[in-house]
Amino acid sequence: MSKIKDIRKHNRKKNLYEKVRRYICTKYLRLKAGSVGENVVANLYTKATKTTYIGENSSFNGMRISGKGSVRIGKYLHSGMDCRIITDVHNYEGEMIPYDDTDIVKDVIIDDFVWIGTNVLILGGVHIGEGAIVQAGAVVVNDIPPYAIAGGNPAKVFKYRDKEHFLKLKAEGKFF
Repeated sequence: MSKIKDIRKHNRKKNLYEKVRRYICTKYLRLKAGSVGENVVANLYTKATKTTYIGENSSFNGMRISGKGSVRIGKYLHSGMDCRIITDVHNYEGEMIPYDDTDIVKDVIIDDFVWIGTNVLILGGVHIGEGAIVQAGAVVVNDIPPYAIAGGNPAKVFKYRDKEHFLKLKAEGKFF
């Protein structure tokens, strides 16, 4: 019986630790981002910039957003662990080689209900459409259309969600 008590005590400590970590990570995200909607949760460390705008009910599991460009994230985004969004790159066509001291800045837009898998890299100038899914490990360098499922390096669309089913669930308010 004492072994069961020990397991329960361990689980309570673990749950408390996870709640505290979630609270701290979410608070940090709210302090750093330009704006954050209601019910946004950062389960793991998530870095944003002052030009990051996050819609309500989004969930992050460790994302790093960097660069001078803006990032607009819609409602109900879900991200896997260790994702990155980079909104600027060095200018390799400038006055020096391999690059000069200027940056090329491009914004990122992620629409509502997007699911981003673990270890995804999203580069500047990309628009990810509503309901899209980006497979784990993908490198997104081009737009992903609404309801598309994309993966690879560079990410390519290989399938689409059932749009009618998606819109039915959306109309019914069935959100995770």
